[in-house]
Amino acid sequence: MNVSFLAISVGNTRTQIGAFVNGKLAERLLVPSDDMKAVGLTLETAAAALKDYPDAPAVLATVNPPASAKIIAEVKSRLGLRVLRVGKDTTIPIGKHLDPESIVGEDRLLNAAAAYDTLKQACVIVDAGTAITIDYVDGAGTFHGGAIGPGAKMMLRSMHQGAVQLPEVAFAPPQEAIGHNTVEAMRSAVYHGLRGMVRELTEQYAFATGAYPLVIATGGDAETLFADYDLIDRVVPDLTLIGMAVSLQASLDNEDGDGDEADDADDDEN
Repeated sequence: MNVSFLAISVGNTRTQIGAFVNGKLAERLLVPSDDMKAVGLTLETAAAALKDYPDAPAVLATVNPPASAKIIAEVKSRLGLRVLRVGKDTTIPIGKHLDPESIVGEDRLLNAAAAYDTLKQACVIVDAGTAITIDYVDGAGTFHGGAIGPGAKMMLRSMHQGAVQLPEVAFAPPQEAIGHNTVEAMRSAVYHGLRGMVRELTEQYAFATGAYPLVIATGGDAETLFADYDLIDRVVPDLTLIGMAVSLQASLDNEDGDGDEADDADDDEN
């Protein structure tokens, strides 16, 4: 890849902002999706890496349309960059085997495209954020969907909100599996429960497809949950942004191909 652009992935809770220079991620920053002042300052910081590329666009993917509309306004007012929308202005280069009415978040498809572009083989992609997704891509590069569940913080919050005697707890690995107090018991259930869910689903996918896939993890809680987990082949925090680079490169390559075909047609007429 040799694309240079500002990558913006708008999540439910956090927004990732990265600068790609000649296909390499030069800057990656995280900011709360609802804090527009912080978003604006972060955009300016990331865009500084692209000072020698005045024509570089901003590419935006989102699972949070209300926040993304405000962020697009920040990009235009602060940076004056043209904004390309993933799925509208760039095509995500991944096949899909889904029900006809299915709607899939752009982040899941971008993660799948990035993982397959790197591995070129069947894989499971775990995205541990506000929600946790466990998705399957086959050996031909087709996204089959997977499973969606509550993420760690959502699980802890729902316990606090649904049970009077359970406290509000910040997510962290438990000190040991057996929780000797309420806070540690809640953390243990969430931590080991999520790891166990990923293992069980990966094994079910392997049983259904006849082969055990590689497993890649990404998302804000991926390091905490999976850094030392033998099931996970690698943790890639930048996977969604890499998927955006893959998407933009594929779209530019397609445009060049269309142009070449048009040139060939003109030559034939002459």
